[in-house]
Amino acid sequence: MKSIWCGLRRATKRAMRSASGCRTANPAQRERGQISLLIIGFMVIALMLIIGGVDVTAVQLARARMLDAADGAALDASDALDSGAAYRGGLRSAVEISDASVRESASQYLAVQPRPHGISSWVLADGTGSPDGQTAVIRLRGTADIPIAATVLSAFGGSVNITVESRARSGLR
Repeated sequence: MKSIWCGLRRATKRAMRSASGCRTANPAQRERGQISLLIIGFMVIALMLIIGGVDVTAVQLARARMLDAADGAALDASDALDSGAAYRGGLRSAVEISDASVRESASQYLAVQPRPHGISSWVLADGTGSPDGQTAVIRLRGTADIPIAATVLSAFGGSVNITVESRARSGLR
């Protein structure tokens, strides 16, 4: 009886060894490396969000700096008296200005101002002038520098152009 029992045991062990050799790996081994792909995917998404956030913030800061420059130019241009109009029609409730005096004053103001950080170029845009002879309207168009994704954006043939508008009026008492 002992020999039958030993033979049965050996046969069972052989069967178990051969069965484990042709079986697929256990579930833990089949999923090995899957979490790495998930982590890499989330890291790529997080990196893209960070880069996008930095670039959008840089453009917003450049816009704010351009608006500050346009405000200064508008304030300067609102004091640029057009002497011809003032002497012909007299003074009203505000300083008499013209399109030409506004453009000239704004050009001179922007020429002496250093271009703010994050702006590669700027120019006075159409619409700069005085629509009513008393209010100076300055439209400033510029190109913003993008710190990280500039090469990607330039590959698509574009850059970030910003146009800001500022108005100022110098009242008389």
